[in-house]
Amino acid sequence: MSKKLQEPASPAQASPATDASASTARSDAVWLRLVEEVAALPLLPGVYRYFDAAGEPLYVGKARSLRKRVSSYFQRPHDGTRIGHMVSKIVRIETTVVRTEAEALLLENNLIKTLAPRYNILFRDDKSYPYLKIASHKYPRMAYFRGAVDKRHRYFGPYPNAWAVKETIQLLQKVFQLRTCEDTVFNHRTRPCLLYQIKRCSGPCVQAVTESDYTHSVEQAQRFLEGEQQAVLDAMQARMMAHAERLEFEQAAQIRNQIGSLSRVLHQQVVETVGDRDVDILAVKVEGGRACVNLAMVRGGRHLGDRAYFPLHVQEQVDENVAALDDAAEAPVAADPTQALATRVLEVFMAQHYLGGGVPGVLIVSHPIDGALVDALSEQAAHRLSVVHQPREQRRIWLEMAIKGCELALARLLSEEGSQRERTRSLARVLDLPEDDLEQLRIECFDISHTAGEATQASCVVYQEHRMQSAQYRRYNIDGITPGDDYAAMRQVLLRRYAKLAEAAADIGGEFAAGKSRQARLPDLVLVDGGKGQVAMAAEVFNSLGLDVSLIVGVEKGEGRKVGLEELVFADGRPKLQLEPSSAALMLVAQIRDEAHRFAITGMRAKRASVRTGGSRLEDIPGVGPKKRARLLQRFGGVRGVASASVEDLSSVEGISRELAEEIYRVLH
Repeated sequence: MSKKLQEPASPAQASPATDASASTARSDAVWLRLVEEVAALPLLPGVYRYFDAAGEPLYVGKARSLRKRVSSYFQRPHDGTRIGHMVSKIVRIETTVVRTEAEALLLENNLIKTLAPRYNILFRDDKSYPYLKIASHKYPRMAYFRGAVDKRHRYFGPYPNAWAVKETIQLLQKVFQLRTCEDTVFNHRTRPCLLYQIKRCSGPCVQAVTESDYTHSVEQAQRFLEGEQQAVLDAMQARMMAHAERLEFEQAAQIRNQIGSLSRVLHQQVVETVGDRDVDILAVKVEGGRACVNLAMVRGGRHLGDRAYFPLHVQEQVDENVAALDDAAEAPVAADPTQALATRVLEVFMAQHYLGGGVPGVLIVSHPIDGALVDALSEQAAHRLSVVHQPREQRRIWLEMAIKGCELALARLLSEEGSQRERTRSLARVLDLPEDDLEQLRIECFDISHTAGEATQASCVVYQEHRMQSAQYRRYNIDGITPGDDYAAMRQVLLRRYAKLAEAAADIGGEFAAGKSRQARLPDLVLVDGGKGQVAMAAEVFNSLGLDVSLIVGVEKGEGRKVGLEELVFADGRPKLQLEPSSAALMLVAQIRDEAHRFAITGMRAKRASVRTGGSRLEDIPGVGPKKRARLLQRFGGVRGVASASVEDLSSVEGISRELAEEIYRVLH
């Protein structure tokens, strides 16, 4: 059952208070109401959510006892910590009571993914792992695959990266000689390709191998991928001896070579299997306010490599009360807060990564985890999950490798972030920007791109939290101007970007209304790729909107347009500023400016190609990506040629199946 507590009047929506005591009284009233609501919570497992005055989610947590857990936030002193800062913002609490802690864990994970709260540890939802696919066919093909699976085919993986998949495909080509060509190519071959000549394919396209022999090779390859390497070697050895006894020495020699190739690969495998087929090894390291989880994968008994993950919002949980806050009134506080946080990060990663499917039978972890999480994962996977904290022998070697990789990845990240923080601080000092909260310093940069006035596009890129925020990038199609008029293009994009924000800010005296996303705010600095002309145009737009022109800084190319000689042009009349080429501030400006230019020019080129070829009609067809679209346009000389082609002609193009050809024909007619 769900319980939604009454929401107070938002301070942002209330009329401006002329008496400071009124504001204090209102805050005390909110606090008293929250304390009363917490006292009324049940001693049952559930999930709680905190919201601020604007309705933005602050935190989502689970509890064995809602009253004990939530009350710890309001009874303990948190002054001077980020958790204390969060508690001071809470104006509304929502709770959901569940039957078991495992159910609470599932609900918590779903809500974290949906709401992305400000103070929760968050991992980017990257489930697009690559797989090796063996497609269903009379002569099955193997291929690199990423995306939604089709039950008609078999998939092996997931693999940590594309390189691991491609390496496995090359191995299977050498040993089992399975085809990798698309069905459209396979169906139209009249002679074997180069892969057959170099003995990487058995040539089923020209019947160079019988169907039964090819099917046997596919079965052996699948057994190898499932971890039955020794059984595969034994079967190949038996087949070789059988051919030799029948004096079929050529076939025996071929199998002998395959055995040799497979044996060399297994011998060269740095991490040998100890009987485990599918295992994930997880190591976590917390240092400097950041955390890293390193996930190493063993599939089919082969170690396939690892991948490092860096969660967001870890810093919000780094304070002297982190262990007590994470498990208040439910477990003893850990002696080492860093280790408690590392355990929490590992549990959050496992919940967000595995809940929903895809968990192997064995997990090797660097820190002990909660039994409720293991139960929830086992229930979801429909098989008992084995979690090993202190492994031995080969498993210990795997874990030590994962820990070392985790430490190296985190050290590299901290080094890069330290350099980036120094760049941000340097730019703030140079431009007299506030340095009290550099994490929230927001910079937006604009650039205009076109080809002789054709396909004009403007880009806006965002820099915040010491890194580029690609999810917040925006492109703007520029219309209704004289082709090539960059000033008019800049006017249009700035008006479209800031008109509504300026109106919202004016309505509430410079602050944004409740319900607005925390991303919907004016930046602290607006960079414009250009000199005096572009800056003057930007200032004119800001004056018309009632915004502060001192936010605008132009990046003007220096003498000879050489990199490192750029000058900063200010819209408020300050003299030009030329920084030293080695200046950290100039490096950051150049980084942001170059990203805006890259984003603008890639968008412009795509738009130009669409305009020139009419490719947008093909872009709207599911399954026709850039490569297939290019092949179609090249084969038929443009969209008109594609439209006039028959289904048979379309299906003859590499990568275009019969079903896709019929869909293309239907859309273009």
